[in-house]
Amino acid sequence: MAEILFSSWGGEVVDNRQKDGQDFEPVNTVDLPEYFRQDEAVKALMGWYGIVIRDPETDIVDLSRVYIQEVQNKSCGKCFLCRIGTRVMAETLTRICNGQGKSEDLEILKRLADSIRESSKCNIGQSGPLPILDALEHFAADFEAAISAQKSVAAGTYHSKLTAPCMDACPIHLDIPNYVECIKEGRFAESLDIIREKLPLPGVVGRVCVRPCEEHCRRMNLDAPISIKFLKRFVADYELSKGKEPEFAIEPSEKTGKVAIVGAGPSGATCAFHLAKMGHDVTVYERFDEPGGMSAMGIPDYRLPRPILREEVDRIERMGATFNYETTVGKDIKLSQLEADNDAVFIAIGAQMGTTMGVEGEEENYAGYISGVQYLLDINQGRDPYPEGKKVAVIGGGNVAIDCVRCSFRVGKDDVNLIYRRTKNEMPADDVEIHDAEEEKVNFHYLTHPVKILAENGKVVGLRCVKMELGEPDESGRRRPQPIEGSEFVIECDIVVPAIGQTMDLSLLEGREDVKTTRWKTIVVDEVTKQSDQPKIFSGGDCETGPGALITACAGGRTAAFNIDKLINGEPLDYTEDDYFDKFFSKVKVFDPAEDIGFLGGRERKELEMLDPDTRKFTNAEVEQGFSINDAMAEADRCLRCYRVATVRV
Repeated sequence: MAEILFSSWGGEVVDNRQKDGQDFEPVNTVDLPEYFRQDEAVKALMGWYGIVIRDPETDIVDLSRVYIQEVQNKSCGKCFLCRIGTRVMAETLTRICNGQGKSEDLEILKRLADSIRESSKCNIGQSGPLPILDALEHFAADFEAAISAQKSVAAGTYHSKLTAPCMDACPIHLDIPNYVECIKEGRFAESLDIIREKLPLPGVVGRVCVRPCEEHCRRMNLDAPISIKFLKRFVADYELSKGKEPEFAIEPSEKTGKVAIVGAGPSGATCAFHLAKMGHDVTVYERFDEPGGMSAMGIPDYRLPRPILREEVDRIERMGATFNYETTVGKDIKLSQLEADNDAVFIAIGAQMGTTMGVEGEEENYAGYISGVQYLLDINQGRDPYPEGKKVAVIGGGNVAIDCVRCSFRVGKDDVNLIYRRTKNEMPADDVEIHDAEEEKVNFHYLTHPVKILAENGKVVGLRCVKMELGEPDESGRRRPQPIEGSEFVIECDIVVPAIGQTMDLSLLEGREDVKTTRWKTIVVDEVTKQSDQPKIFSGGDCETGPGALITACAGGRTAAFNIDKLINGEPLDYTEDDYFDKFFSKVKVFDPAEDIGFLGGRERKELEMLDPDTRKFTNAEVEQGFSINDAMAEADRCLRCYRVATVRV
């Protein structure tokens, strides 16, 4: 079953139908999984890039019928030929499959497919008919036989899915083309409704998301990706500016119950939102005195103003969820008590502890040695972490390290250094954040590694470092840094901030060996349902994945909510068809960075205005100004609306 009999995927035709198995030509344009579900072998795929057939018993005519029906169902209808033409194609193929085909039908199908592709303004019309044209060209005999036989063909078993490169890359799978098009047309409230079907924190995510969607935006193959992140922020800010209060329809499940959520960060808040919408009695326990968790305490106000975060979480509270602040689970209330009092518990605590570097002097706890997590926590709570110090050395290359150096200026430090053992090209931090730090005159020391913290009278006075060079790639694929002999030097500083990683505080699980954890101090759960080995305990966000993206934490909270609802209603926590398509598309890539879009770009991406670097580096005010209405609509108009359909025969 593993061999491919025929493929036209990506425009490269491989036809093995008349060959012996040992002579089969390999298919390199697509990695077709062997199974969709555990008990459903993948026999064929028809989609935006062509056809892939593995099973010789696949009826290409029936496959074409099911596929074009799905394309027709998903057509927005704004282009006349796409709306009407795909309907005629679907009706024609249905007649053929019912044994009522006519010889002229094949020419009609071809003409319609060509016309729809040429006239459509979005990708569902431009790519939708492509595999039908491939089928008519390479399987003409099968279509002719079906028409001449005048017999109904046996219907196969199929799964179909609408996707887009940006939607697929988004961990919570927002309907991005739809909400962007609403902005283009000035329907801002409708755009926000589409976002909030899945995500209750558009103002937060619209400011600090790491933008996996933009990295998979097809517009990037022309000029630059759509500013998806800031368009999300725009509609959230527009609603706030108009003083509008969103209305969330509560649609109670058949059976509702009580749920405790540990942590009011993005994952916990998203879980609470969806459970509240389903009518469940939700109580959130948060150790800080405000919501947001590590997004409030770990992300500086100049990037994420906490009033924005507070307002979006307060809306969840107004839906009926209860938030108990300054309450630490494991200390003020035991996890076992939450289990006893509730139908389910969702653990969504963030990565609240820093990790050590393993350099000499680190264990001495010198004054001026402060973990990156603690450093940001102090600053975000309005405290200077170490008022005596003025020269800062931050070690790390991620977003936390960038936040630490940029925050240092804002608490009066005048000599700020970032030390990273690889080059700028290998830094995992957001390129935009690196650029902004460079503008603010942070001193970057690349290919540099700390070896000893220097101190006098119990206080940090410097950091001894060694120069590095890149050697062979390590297990991550990045070239391994190696010290250069005799290259040691000292960076004078009185504050050392290791920001090389974060880890979990799972003290709430003390004495609970029945809840499995990993050596990385994360909770073991089913990756799809978020349920642990203890049926009532679920987990998501950082304490499932380790320190990760905020939008990934939101996605985990949403998934947990729907599976908690199933648990309360006595339904099996089975994987959904969407879950199986997620796995399928991890193999059959939805985005092709080498794709030739077929026309020229050249439309400039709109960027947000920022405060001048010499001004913004000393203020905690938000440094990026949101889009104007005109800029937002113009930016949304750059979207190619890259919907595409896949149909899998199993």
